[in-house]
Amino acid sequence: MTLHKFNLPDVGEGLTEAEIVSWKVRAGDTVAVNDIICEIETAKSLVELPSPFAGTVAELLVREGVTVDVGTPIISVNDAAAADAGTAPATAAPAAAPAVDQPLYGKLEADTSDAGEPAGRPAGGPLVGSGPKADAVKRRRRVSPAPAAEPPAPTPSTPGPGLVATAVRPAERPVPAEAIDLRPTLGGAITGLVSRVLAKPPVRKIARDLGIDLSDVVPTGARGEVTREDLVSYQAQRDAEVDKADSFWGKTGRPQDQRVERIPVKGVRKATAKAMVESAFSAPHVSIFVDVDASRTMEFVKRLKASRDFEGIKVSPLLILAKAVIWAAARNPSVNATWVDNPDGSDTAEIQVKHFMNLGIAAATPRGLMVPNIKNAQDLSLKELALALNDLATTARAGKTQPAQMQGGTLTVTNIGALGIDTGTPIINPGEVAIVAFGTIKQKPWVLDGEVIPRWITTLGGSFDHRVVDGDLSARFMADVASILEEPALLLD
Repeated sequence: MTLHKFNLPDVGEGLTEAEIVSWKVRAGDTVAVNDIICEIETAKSLVELPSPFAGTVAELLVREGVTVDVGTPIISVNDAAAADAGTAPATAAPAAAPAVDQPLYGKLEADTSDAGEPAGRPAGGPLVGSGPKADAVKRRRRVSPAPAAEPPAPTPSTPGPGLVATAVRPAERPVPAEAIDLRPTLGGAITGLVSRVLAKPPVRKIARDLGIDLSDVVPTGARGEVTREDLVSYQAQRDAEVDKADSFWGKTGRPQDQRVERIPVKGVRKATAKAMVESAFSAPHVSIFVDVDASRTMEFVKRLKASRDFEGIKVSPLLILAKAVIWAAARNPSVNATWVDNPDGSDTAEIQVKHFMNLGIAAATPRGLMVPNIKNAQDLSLKELALALNDLATTARAGKTQPAQMQGGTLTVTNIGALGIDTGTPIINPGEVAIVAFGTIKQKPWVLDGEVIPRWITTLGGSFDHRVVDGDLSARFMADVASILEEPALLLD
């Protein structure tokens, strides 16, 4: 009989500690090599750890919610039961490398819709496609959701925080720029008419009973339709937010110092805060803005959705913006660069221009802001880029983004139009010199050929490191991005 202790491994990217989020086994359980034993949260992402040993779990050495250093024993496994029962070959345990010497990652299961295909929804949106049956949901009055104070840890049936937009009348609804988290775009209907949401009659009845506007629900069906599970997850998110809103304020009779909620800053939130402070106070930010007539982009997106080549692929205006950013960076290379102080120990700084594009997409996830990036995005066709965006979205939404996926970014896009925001001044992602904010797309009066007509308008905001990107360069880059949104056919040149 041998008692093995499994130490918290180094999961890569130089991380030195992690929090035990949840155990998947208990003392007395039998495990095989590569069975998932727990989930840990690092400063970058949520990671599943597989067991390097086969046997019986003797003891869980660290409680859930506790942060420990790499190399700390977290579980002990007794291999006697496995040997006696013949559940594992004799060479199973010795074959596993010492846990602390190499990173260990569990296999990540793909998110699936009710048809069994990957949902591929934009990242950062409510977690949908799973949950209890719709008939278990009680009838509730229609309420516009309020943002929750602090979300619970995500599970497959728990929605993400604050990502369900307030319901408005269809005639007033702006068309979101649709990044990784959003309601479906209105499909580029330039006439201003809201396109009909796909849903089966029973689903429509459930939505009516619950007072849910189907256009507020992110669909995960194989043909882009809203499913029962989508409604259940949306309602769960809405209920959680409303319930928290009703009980948010503490009792007036209690002293104010007893009505303060203290939330430890750790994991992704801690890493994000540190990175943003370093960026804001090390890189001199300058921001510029440009209004863009995106009507032809909306028409182009509508045609792509109807194309057989893009059947089953989520397509949004973000796809065109991503392609525009890649195209514009090639024409203005210094925006795709890094400022490096004292390279190789020298006393002279240098600008490193990257001749590749690792395009970062800022994603609001249940565990905080993450910026995974699409490696070598410059080599991808429009269809390949759409698939990459969908995969990034699905992984980020599930909280399964790995540390390596967030390293090495060269330029970032953030979709602040997801909740109807026009524009903003984003902070540059550390190690980069430019970031583009994509505002909401909505109909506005626009002067075209001397006539005032309704057009689909968006506002782009860009922040740049003024040590690298001068005003002239930033203006030319933003103008190039805008020109693609105004005329996507330029991408074919």
